[in-house]
Amino acid sequence: MSKYDIIIIGSGLGGLECGAILSKEGFNVCVVEKNAQFGGCFQTYQRKGHLLDTGIHYVGSLDEGQVMNQYFRYFGIMDKLKIKRLDDAAFDTIYYKGKTYDYAMGYPQFIETICRSFPHEKENLKCYAEQLQAVGNLISVDHLKQGTLALEGMKYFCTSAAHLIADITPDPALRNVLAGSALLYGGLKDVSTFYQHAMINHSYIEGAYRFVDGSMQVSLELINVIRANGGTVLNNSEATRIIVENEKVQGVIINGEERLESDFVISNMHPQRTLEILDKNRSIKNAYISRIRSLENTYGIFTLYLVMKKKSTPYQNRNLYLHANNKVWYDKLLYPGRTTNCMISMQASSEDSQYASVISILTPMYIDELSAWKDTTPEHRGEDYQSFKKEKAKQILRFIRGHGIDLSENIEEMYATTPLSYRDYTGTVDGSAYGIIKDYKCPQIGFVSTRSRLGNLFLTGQNLNVHGALGVTLTAMLTCAEFVGQEYLAKKVGNA
Repeated sequence: MSKYDIIIIGSGLGGLECGAILSKEGFNVCVVEKNAQFGGCFQTYQRKGHLLDTGIHYVGSLDEGQVMNQYFRYFGIMDKLKIKRLDDAAFDTIYYKGKTYDYAMGYPQFIETICRSFPHEKENLKCYAEQLQAVGNLISVDHLKQGTLALEGMKYFCTSAAHLIADITPDPALRNVLAGSALLYGGLKDVSTFYQHAMINHSYIEGAYRFVDGSMQVSLELINVIRANGGTVLNNSEATRIIVENEKVQGVIINGEERLESDFVISNMHPQRTLEILDKNRSIKNAYISRIRSLENTYGIFTLYLVMKKKSTPYQNRNLYLHANNKVWYDKLLYPGRTTNCMISMQASSEDSQYASVISILTPMYIDELSAWKDTTPEHRGEDYQSFKKEKAKQILRFIRGHGIDLSENIEEMYATTPLSYRDYTGTVDGSAYGIIKDYKCPQIGFVSTRSRLGNLFLTGQNLNVHGALGVTLTAMLTCAEFVGQEYLAKKVGNA
């Protein structure tokens, strides 16, 4: 039987970051991962020699002096990552009602570029940019140096993204253009908070990058940090039980058999999954369990991977967001089963920077579209499931053709994943892509504390506060601050 200071359940970004932080601080940590592959949404898998990214297609705030760059520098991995800065003139392009609109990097250029299509909206665009910056600047390297991980921004969580944009501009087309990348945060018009919208968009306007040869390099570098600090990272090791004795967590059971003991446990799993494997105890009340179970999760993602014929499709160093003519916010009630929005992202490769080898197309999908296979496991879903994926792939290709993008002649192979893949490989409830929904009407309901009522059980990951690389990293910092203190940790990161 092995004994550790801290066991961390799950090797997604949040779990690995907690492992890296706490091992750097001298704790004997062990990260346990149920799958053979590490990384959660930061994993890359192979099909016939081609690398396919799971969930992370670009990351923001990575320029020198920006906050994500600083976090990676603190971890000691920034200079080891292979990254490619997206185009200054357009890191994202929004397709809406037969026209295209570019998101440029840097606020002056961002405003100027959109102004070309909306020349009378310059002052409103300046106001919009100021609002994005107000939220984005709640997390900064300067704050870290002063000992603060993030300033409080509850008023922005209580503000509707769609409503604030509508208050800024009366132009319906511009409203849709500014919300054109809502897929990035599981955007729902009547739900999404301006905090999420602004934090993510600000991050990309600051400095947007793709990973060259896959995002899994982040996971592998963090694992190297943990192991170099004397920590342990185990794959094929599913935590099937969190042991509680005398109202204190004692460790975990792995694969239903092996007992690993620890003084503390940090779960990077969805809080609902954590509670499902937690021994019954008096500290965590039934009311809390019921609340966690009742929380709604964001939609999932259907991803179509196109492996392209060699040198057939020029690489585009930007992402494309395509929308049907009606609206940019996804609405399954109005268009069940239809493709009305998607994102197209070309993976950057070190082998050929001129041509795309893999193109990912992402579109929202709820797991109820897959109810016929909800009780199945990977590789055992049957022919009907494969037929469903093929039909959805055809629908997506028709949708992008309607926007003037015809890739059909250049496709060598196609692969697809659904919310069931997310559910089974990353452990998310209902295959949700972004975890627990934060509703601006009552965001407090969707917040989950890093500290549980069991004194030595902690939580981390995208479900607690904000998702995305930046949101997960901030939450990992908040979780680890419970062990080493927020001011100490923030200054250490800020001065790295």
